[in-house]
Amino acid sequence: MAAASKTPRLGVIGGSGLYDIDGLADTQWIEVESAFGTPSDALLCGTLGGLELVFLPRHGRGHRLSPSEINYRANIDALKRTGVTDIVSISAVGSLRETLAPGDFVLVDQFIDRTFAREKSFFGAGMVAHVSMAHPVCARLGDHVADAAQTLDGLRLVRGGTYMVMEGPQFSTLAESELYRAWGCDLIGMTNMPEAKLAREAELCYATVAMVTDYDCWHPDHDHVTVEAIIQTLQDNAAHARVLIKALAGRLEGTRGPCPQGCDHALEAAVITAPEARDPALVRRLDAVAGRVLKLKG
Repeated sequence: MAAASKTPRLGVIGGSGLYDIDGLADTQWIEVESAFGTPSDALLCGTLGGLELVFLPRHGRGHRLSPSEINYRANIDALKRTGVTDIVSISAVGSLRETLAPGDFVLVDQFIDRTFAREKSFFGAGMVAHVSMAHPVCARLGDHVADAAQTLDGLRLVRGGTYMVMEGPQFSTLAESELYRAWGCDLIGMTNMPEAKLAREAELCYATVAMVTDYDCWHPDHDHVTVEAIIQTLQDNAAHARVLIKALAGRLEGTRGPCPQGCDHALEAAVITAPEARDPALVRRLDAVAGRVLKLKG
């Protein structure tokens, strides 16, 4: 059965500076305990117009955590526990295409996951589930982001692109950069996997807005890019992202129906472990993520 209509609550995952959104009111930092460990930071809760918004600093305030050290499961679980229905992930990336220049925003529609040191599922021994990732982002939420971007001056947003997610924290070699270009990748970064996979398992609508800060090392002018130029691009991107989130909020206000793509009932037929074979301890940990299909209270 599809999820019922509900009042949306927007979760925003991103870096410092995004919580300085003009108009964000009634703000409060809250600590959220997760059954999967410690989230990156407290969550900043507030209202933007008529929309409830929850912001999570992906790397923690002050950028304390490397991409490999982020507890992605705890982050998504904590957002789900606060009632978030939709997640917009704001991420800095490098460009693998001449046509995607520093300062451009890209509404990603595909990922290639090359990470290897991260917990990638809420499920496992004692409770097995398989969700579809053929279309890893929510088209409905993406439509709202694209519509919001069209109303803003000075922001160029490209719809569609493949984000290559590497483990890091080191950047790629020249040979790797050229390989990813040959694979058809458009962007490279370190943070949106397993974030997108976990959002799908948690039945949350998810979209990625990738902010291009520089060309990856494949570009002939790469060595001429200065740190000062990259920092300026980061600052400009953060300012545009704040305005974009504010514009998006007006499009998400009110009650919405079930997600046409099925993001909010992705677990409907995904859990394959027989009820009598399920690990009770894991079932309890999944109270927020999968409580709807496991018929758990709350």
